Amino acid sequence: MATARDLKDVLKESLAKSGVLSEVRSRIRAEVFNILQDEVEPPPPISNENIFINELIREYLIYNGYLFTESVLLSESGHPQFQFERDFLKQQLKVKPVEEADNLPLLYSLVSYFSKEYKPSTSKDNPTDEKT
Repeated sequence: MATARDLKDVLKESLAKSGVLSEVRSRIRAEVFNILQDEVEPPPPISNENIFINELIREYLIYNGYLFTESVLLSESGHPQFQFERDFLKQQLKVKPVEEADNLPLLYSLVSYFSKEYKPSTSKDNPTDEKT
């Protein structure tokens, strides 16, 4: 006969496998944060750079299904609730369109671009080659 402990372990394992356990934990964290956050004091002003960084992170979080993490990011950072258009982000960050990455968050394109082996140019256009 299964003990209460065995039943608890099976339930916990089942909830973990289905992703419900992590979702509930994330929801609890977000709710605790919202309760603890002092709503009288507005969040500090957010710089343009932080808005773009937050928006890249937000797109990544939504893509990967981290919706509760996204809600904490928005409430903690004071980031606007509306989501920026992807084309606007690409234009502002001067990200060149890559057809095979159209369905991926822009962070993936940026990481891919910067993680490729980079060899500095030896042309005269390279500012590090200027002679003083």
